[in-house]
Amino acid sequence: MTREREKQLAAAAGVDLVEEGMVVGLGTGNTAEIAVRMLGKRVAGGLRIRGVATSLAIERLAGELRIPLMTLDDAPRVDLTLDGADEVDPNLDLIKGGGGAHFREKVVAHASEREVILVDSGKLVSRLGERFPVPVEVHRFAWKVAASELVELGATPVLREAGPHPFVTDNGNYVLDCKFPAIPDPAALEKEINSVVGVLENGIFAGIATAVLVGEGDRVRTLDR
Repeated sequence: MTREREKQLAAAAGVDLVEEGMVVGLGTGNTAEIAVRMLGKRVAGGLRIRGVATSLAIERLAGELRIPLMTLDDAPRVDLTLDGADEVDPNLDLIKGGGGAHFREKVVAHASEREVILVDSGKLVSRLGERFPVPVEVHRFAWKVAASELVELGATPVLREAGPHPFVTDNGNYVLDCKFPAIPDPAALEKEINSVVGVLENGIFAGIATAVLVGEGDRVRTLDR
């Protein structure tokens, strides 16, 4: 219950940043979903915003909550994105993609004036990769070739599954969850992974978050870049 309470607190603090008329990036994942539901209540109360969804699941949820949606084709700049993370290091670099939406999340993040990450205290780590593998989205035609090249980068890649079949992203691709023994330079590894043929995007978000709101016990701590 403590972690759930921390997620609620972080989500509420993030939603408090949303102002009238904003274009808001709607992140994917447990804590981001809590924030979207809270935002839906504000919209029901009269707040006028437009959202950009980072996954089909969040797109459906926003529709249920009557949050008006648009795409980056309609407005290539986003005022504020509220998203979660699987890990956050002291430099505010992230591992994301536990839900397999990291490609769209990263596109929206790069289009955002502010990328605010909402997490519970259990997501803070001293170095990325301590607990979570790096999700790597790969084309289905190339996944085995990509996996062998990722091994050469030091990874232990595992094809993500959904029941008896491979997990498939919203983009129709597979995900390789890549465990690295250590990630001393997230920015460099992010680029190396993306240079592998067949890779669409990976879950290292280096230098992207502008702030992280951390639920800690009964309070929220703000970490600024």
